[in-house]
Amino acid sequence: MRIGELAALVGVSTRTVRHYHHLGLLPEPVRLANGYREYRLRDAVALARVRRLTELGLSLDEIRDVLADDRGRELREVLLELDADLARQQEAITAGRNRLAVLLTETDLHPDSTVSPDMAAVLRDLPAEGSKFAEIDRELLALMDTVAGPADRARMLDLMRPLTEPDALARSHALYGRLDELADADPGDPRVAPLAADLAAHVPEEMATVIVANLDSVPEHLRPPGSGPAEDTEGRRWMETMHAEVSPAQVEVFRLVMILLKERV
Repeated sequence: MRIGELAALVGVSTRTVRHYHHLGLLPEPVRLANGYREYRLRDAVALARVRRLTELGLSLDEIRDVLADDRGRELREVLLELDADLARQQEAITAGRNRLAVLLTETDLHPDSTVSPDMAAVLRDLPAEGSKFAEIDRELLALMDTVAGPADRARMLDLMRPLTEPDALARSHALYGRLDELADADPGDPRVAPLAADLAAHVPEEMATVIVANLDSVPEHLRPPGSGPAEDTEGRRWMETMHAEVSPAQVEVFRLVMILLKERV
């Protein structure tokens, strides 16, 4: 992504992105041979974290301290100070204080704890520790939670609700492990097709319907045969950015999943 695409994806201005670079809040990305910055998913995740923390009322200096502390202890201290300040302000900030109260009940605070309460509940159950693919999923969901409007966020959470049931979570954990095993594999690996079949079967019916209905936003290399050219949409660019983070074998898994879901729907 270029800087303008990154800024549009997260909902800030390019000037803000450059300012965060200048302050050290956002690491400088890799530059291409022509000197242009090339942003990837992790840059969008980092920028979304800064945006969420500013929306909670933290200063940029406080955010720098929070992001520098991996275990979130500085975040708890800053939020407690902010809560005390909000308590002295007008009733219009009551919603903000309630949100902070929820955050302060968390034992393991980190910047992604500042997503919406419903999304936080989903992220708590994802097995991020030890699974690189689950970590990508966590970061993508946190990013989507930040940039989505209230209606889109509610719709996304409704679609994901069946996946939060205990049996579905257990299957998700196993599928994440199998995806991780393909990190260094070729697309022709014999484990790809069985995993794609199991993953497609794991997708709830309503979610499968939505995915198939939005195939025009899926990049060409992931779309079922005969789907026609992909539209140049924000959704397509988002998915291309995500798939740049995974291996060819993992991309092949999702290409086959798209075919299976289309056949099923």
